[in-house]
Amino acid sequence: MNTSAHQESQAPHSIVFVHAHPDDETINNGATMAKYAAAGHRVTLVTCTLGEEGDIIPPELRHLFADREDRLGEHRALELAAAMKELGVADHRLLGGPGRYRDSGMMDTPPNDKPGTFWRADVELAAAELAEVIREVRPEVLVTYNEIGGYGHPDHIQAHRVAMRAVDLAADPSHISASGLQAHQVAKVYWNVMPKSQLQAGLDAVRAAGERTGFAAATGNGDELAVAVDDATVTAVVDAGEFGAAKAAAMRAHATQILVDGPFFALSNNLGFPITGVECYQQVRGPRGPLVDTGSALGEVEPDLFAGLTDAG
Repeated sequence: MNTSAHQESQAPHSIVFVHAHPDDETINNGATMAKYAAAGHRVTLVTCTLGEEGDIIPPELRHLFADREDRLGEHRALELAAAMKELGVADHRLLGGPGRYRDSGMMDTPPNDKPGTFWRADVELAAAELAEVIREVRPEVLVTYNEIGGYGHPDHIQAHRVAMRAVDLAADPSHISASGLQAHQVAKVYWNVMPKSQLQAGLDAVRAAGERTGFAAATGNGDELAVAVDDATVTAVVDAGEFGAAKAAAMRAHATQILVDGPFFALSNNLGFPITGVECYQQVRGPRGPLVDTGSALGEVEPDLFAGLTDAG
């Protein structure tokens, strides 16, 4: 990527990431978070549930499953704290406090109907709780999922709904803050996305590695897999390759959910994908900053989520 025409913001800014479960933040935005934290920007993570219905990879921890001891959430909270330490992120919170919203499980499964699930939460109430964080932190930028939550998980979809509504509530002077905080307008909103070209390159890398990694290669290609978006959707690319090691370390901290093998990672399905420090975004609100040419199918993009914003004082 040619960045010669662009100079990244030097004065401190503030950014909020809204994610559904522990580990989502590291997989989607770990390198970006580490890069901005290292640059002195305020990075805040809001996690909506503790991922109580998640899979468990290590056999010795499977007693924590929801249908056994139902203690996975408290364990994943510890993993999240360890991961944030690796990324250098000091401000990480659970929406509404620990245990406020429960992981809903995959779409159309029995956990969707358990009491307190995030999928069944009142969007206005949850958004009001997030709006409190926004008014306190006063970020210029907020990052969350697209309208399908990336791949259709109910908690990801709900996080999208809650985050987008919270941005509106936080900016509305008529919305009364529970803590008396003043209205705040988030300048830019992005959705984290996976472009088809990046997904295809990742699939090709795993296939080329063959037996050098213990992970399997996913069937299909970048055009077929629902997690990917058209390349033209991408408006910003953060190249944080120097923080790939921090992202990998944060992934290892999420040991119940993620396996790491050299430059690759996999979830419980054992399907491999490269650990990338290049993370992609779709801007949906706010001004666009200066663009640079990626020299790839992604074309011209913002190289910085704070691009186009006046430096903070």
